[in-house]
Amino acid sequence: MDFRKKTVVLTGASSGIGYSLAKLLPKENCDIALISRRQDLLNNIIIQFKKDGSKIIAYKCDVGKIDEVNNTFNQIKNDFGKIDIVILNAGTSIRTDIKNYSSSAAKEIFETNTLGIVNCVEQVLPDFMNRKEGIIVGVSSLAESRGFPRSGFYNASKSAASLLLESLRIELQPYNIKVITVKPGFVKTPMTDKNEFYMPFLMNVDKAARIILEGIKKEKKVIQFPLPIVLSSKLLKIMPDFLFDYLTSKKLPPRKN
Repeated sequence: MDFRKKTVVLTGASSGIGYSLAKLLPKENCDIALISRRQDLLNNIIIQFKKDGSKIIAYKCDVGKIDEVNNTFNQIKNDFGKIDIVILNAGTSIRTDIKNYSSSAAKEIFETNTLGIVNCVEQVLPDFMNRKEGIIVGVSSLAESRGFPRSGFYNASKSAASLLLESLRIELQPYNIKVITVKPGFVKTPMTDKNEFYMPFLMNVDKAARIILEGIKKEKKVIQFPLPIVLSSKLLKIMPDFLFDYLTSKKLPPRKN
């Protein structure tokens, strides 16, 4: 797959993996629509990395809000004429324990991590199906493997995203639409900087973005990395429940009577 002359929509473009992808994409000679809740940061990206011959426009949008997504994608279609590739990278995480159990935190995480993908796919699917072409890239996580303490909302939202993308991949095969699921391990970003626990094989964000971009070019069905975390996540999925409970509970604070 060649990015040249394609129109790419990138969500969550103002920081983390999205920001690193936003720096790389102009080198691919494609037109780019950058989406984030923080448009000022996107404008800085355009000033720094725009290349002659390519169009880059920033849009302020919360992907969890359907009305904003509808309006933004309509504007993108007007500005660029068409969309060829969507990289749905927007994500958030809030670590909570049972003492701070919060439906509002769950709502925020699911609206961004799961419904954000649903909302954006809805905007491109009819056109992609009519044209019988298009690429949908959804960023999930290797954290989908199990329900880890204090990360249940995040784990569940990413698991839902992965299953959604897998379903779409199969259903859209007759329409020649490629669906790619990205499952990173720990990547050093402002979001993971808030984690208080040890993160093995923590990867540089620019390296992660390069792996993702190369995987999209190769039209891989699943882009997952690094290998040790990929293998660990597969083992965790088949680990007996009693063993998983025992191992993860060892990291919890002791109960107080």
